[in-house]
Amino acid sequence: MRELKVVGLDPDGKYIICEGGSPPEKFKLPADDRLRAAQRGDSALLGQLVEQEQLDIDVTNMLSPKDIQARIRAGATVEQVASASGSDIARIQRFAHPVLLERSRAAELATAAHPVLADGPAVLTLLETVTTAFMTRGLNPDKLSWDAWRNEDGRWTVQLSWQAGHSDNAAHFRFTPGAHGGTVTAIDDAASELIDPEFDRPLRPLARVAHLDFDETAEPAPKAPPEHPVSGRRGKPAIPAWEDVLLGVRSGGRG
Repeated sequence: MRELKVVGLDPDGKYIICEGGSPPEKFKLPADDRLRAAQRGDSALLGQLVEQEQLDIDVTNMLSPKDIQARIRAGATVEQVASASGSDIARIQRFAHPVLLERSRAAELATAAHPVLADGPAVLTLLETVTTAFMTRGLNPDKLSWDAWRNEDGRWTVQLSWQAGHSDNAAHFRFTPGAHGGTVTAIDDAASELIDPEFDRPLRPLARVAHLDFDETAEPAPKAPPEHPVSGRRGKPAIPAWEDVLLGVRSGGRG
């Protein structure tokens, strides 16, 4: 620990100027209650002052309830806000709860809005349109997940999430409240495909599987005709004569 010596006060009298080290280096200390308590040797008061300063720092770093709700309304989760601010999750949840209800209500209202098509708003609602699209494509419409959040421009973005096989999918719409439930406009390709009445390609393309016909029975290959040994007279095998074996000639002539 380096030792310092007091060399004076700053012009305003708020700091004590100290000096130490070789070559000399100057430092300044705030002339506050902590320094006075340390000078008097009042360790109890000094401990309280240090704890209060740390509490003030923690409160300063904490998000205000208004900031918490603004981040949740913009789409952040409770866990994300707690992690970013270093706050306790229970505190974030307390202020986030009414905003999460607001987001859920906006998503519910958006499902009753009418998709905007090329020729104007559709007769069916967004929920009816999406349910029809999923059933047509062989997907389960009962496991859809809806969410919504407000953008900086004040408009609502609605997210539809679903799972097909092992893949997670999402489609996004712009929700505009209004008469007769309001309207929703597709933001991305997935949303456009869901509300397009003439779009018949599956939402999750499947690879074509080659057709194998197991009913046809392959005809057995024809058997080769059996070869019969060459026979001599009267159907008996030809037996070489003794002289043929001894002299290497065929019976009936010379080789």
